[in-house]
Amino acid sequence: MNVLERFQDVSTFVFDVDGVLTDNTVLVTEEGHQLRAMNVRDGYAIKRAVEQGFHVAIITGGKSEGVIKRLQSLGVTDVFVGIHDKLATLEDYLFYHSLDANHVLYMGDDMPDVPPMREVALPCCPADACPEVMQLAK
Repeated sequence: MNVLERFQDVSTFVFDVDGVLTDNTVLVTEEGHQLRAMNVRDGYAIKRAVEQGFHVAIITGGKSEGVIKRLQSLGVTDVFVGIHDKLATLEDYLFYHSLDANHVLYMGDDMPDVPPMREVALPCCPADACPEVMQLAK
């Protein structure tokens, strides 16, 4: 099965933020605020996915109010921040929405993403993800 065929059964996209929707850079202001840069093309794709009826969720360990507002402006209503146990949050999300993990794409880049990536049909990662995540996202 080629990679495009693997996408046919996807109904749900779940993303981490730092390192997935950002370039892993965190700018810190003099006041201590943390700023992240998000790609507008990713934003367009997320907005289109929501408009097309896909489920889209964010599960992140970060707690940026700016990130929350950006994702909500794209139509994402399921934004989970400050999460330490991403697998439990994923399982709760799937249960609440009566979704099947066999139809989920999860994109992560670091060790906290490994447990949920093991539970979904299509684990994915950016090209600069840690080796353990790269191994799962074949």
